[in-house]
Amino acid sequence: MTVTKGESGRESADDKGDMPDGTAGAAGADDGYVPSQRRLDRERYKRTRARRATAIAALSTLVTGVVLYLVVVSAPGWPRTKETFFDWGYAREALPKVLEGLWLNVRLLLICGAAVLVLGMLIAVARTLRGPVFFPLRALAAAYTDFFRGLPLIINLMIVVLGVPALRLQGVTVDPVVLGGTALTLTYSAYVAEVFRAGIESVHPSQRAAARSLGLTNRQALRHVVLPQAVRRQVPPLLNDLVSLQKDTGLVSIGGAVDAVRAADIIVGRSLNYTPYIVAGLVFVALTIPMTRFTDWVTARMDRRRAQGGTL
Repeated sequence: MTVTKGESGRESADDKGDMPDGTAGAAGADDGYVPSQRRLDRERYKRTRARRATAIAALSTLVTGVVLYLVVVSAPGWPRTKETFFDWGYAREALPKVLEGLWLNVRLLLICGAAVLVLGMLIAVARTLRGPVFFPLRALAAAYTDFFRGLPLIINLMIVVLGVPALRLQGVTVDPVVLGGTALTLTYSAYVAEVFRAGIESVHPSQRAAARSLGLTNRQALRHVVLPQAVRRQVPPLLNDLVSLQKDTGLVSIGGAVDAVRAADIIVGRSLNYTPYIVAGLVFVALTIPMTRFTDWVTARMDRRRAQGGTL
């Protein structure tokens, strides 16, 4: 029987594999990929450039910070500004009270955020319903979004927080926290509804047609095919709206609710020093930055998947 060259090679490999001393395994390990010297030099050069760029960026940042510090400190009005806005004693007094009030802002964010997502989704679905029978519902949803997107949030808060208690309606709460949260939900649900509607309309009609061809009803196609794709595509703008909502929860203080802003305002009214406002602002910034960075990470991740042709 004639044995080809490939077969003899396989036979010899099998014979080596049967050897008890394991020499075949060692030979297989030696057959691994070994990068060329040119590639090693290129990678070493890249690492050198990266370290050099990091060192230059750090030095440039340090120099810029020193220059800004010297410019600010040497400004003519700096002593008075430091006394009015950056008094360490008032900052230590304000921080615990501001943090205690911040818990109210966080609760408002969680509750109002969930309510906004649900109400915004319902309004968006109402605006995308098909058929003449749903025209009144579509018109009401469009009127709602147009009105509350055009109405300034501060005016909405004043109407709800200050105006509703003036009606003295039986069974209607006068709690400024509840009323403020209601005003925030009304305004932000209009913005979130438009985000959801844009996501729903971005789904190609062939997706709905394919779902119907598989026997799904319009309701099932919307729930199982259209909405999951729409929500996934609109995650970055939804997170941006939640970041804005987190900041605007401080506006409920106009009704007397003791949140972080109101806690700072009480100290300012007593001391006539504005350092507590700076403390409250920094606390909000510290709370917002992680959400902003998370939004940027989600956006970049979705952009990479889109560039690679992945699922949107």
